[in-house]
Amino acid sequence: MNIQLPAIARNTILCSVFAACLPTPASADPISTDRPDFVESSLTVGTGTFQIETSVAMERRDGVDDRPQTLATPTLLRLGFSENWEARLETDGLLLQRSDASTPQADGIGDIALGVKYHVPSPGPADASLAVLFHVDLPSGSRAFRASGVGTSLRGVAEWELPHDCSLGLMPGLALNEDDAGNRYVSGIFGITVAHAWTPQFRSFVELASEELGSAGHGDTQFSFDTGLVWLINDNLQLDTAAYAGLNRSTPDITLAIGLSARW
Repeated sequence: MNIQLPAIARNTILCSVFAACLPTPASADPISTDRPDFVESSLTVGTGTFQIETSVAMERRDGVDDRPQTLATPTLLRLGFSENWEARLETDGLLLQRSDASTPQADGIGDIALGVKYHVPSPGPADASLAVLFHVDLPSGSRAFRASGVGTSLRGVAEWELPHDCSLGLMPGLALNEDDAGNRYVSGIFGITVAHAWTPQFRSFVELASEELGSAGHGDTQFSFDTGLVWLINDNLQLDTAAYAGLNRSTPDITLAIGLSARW
């Protein structure tokens, strides 16, 4: 089964070309992104800086009868309103879903999440770089992809620089969501990632992540292993790719993504 995405492909190409032509900001540090791994960066973008992180992602679920496939354009917009605070808008963007079953295809847009990130200016334990993120997920997408109700999440991030050009990141958190029956429930969030910088422009990472540690009677636990590569084209432009493998039945079997991030 083939999925063709002319609209999504054109959208991503146009975003990439537009981002590459943007004027560069006055910043001495290379761009720091929250993608492609699950664990967020502990850094904010800086006062007056706007950053876009977009991608095309393909997800497959082979462990269920209709073998659904979903193509999405996950996108994160970040705007710094102080050195330690940023406003955030996140969405799965345009979505196309196909399956082997006779059910109709589902096309539309994903929900929007609004949030803030705070970078703690003082180092934490063992000189960790720390951040706190709060998001509100709004049921604003197309009917086929819309959540049952408003959700919220609170996450903490800690990052450490390790010997031999390696780094370690941890992200625990909690989410409050609503199931189809209108009942509110709490689930956990957790990720751990290890990265290695092969050169100043090229790094790779491996990660274990759980987007949802479900509570009894609500939401299934999702658990995945992922790995990826990041290429810093210049201080303001980054290209990345990642692959995610599901480690249980409730997690997509495989997700592949390629992304572009830019700031100005």
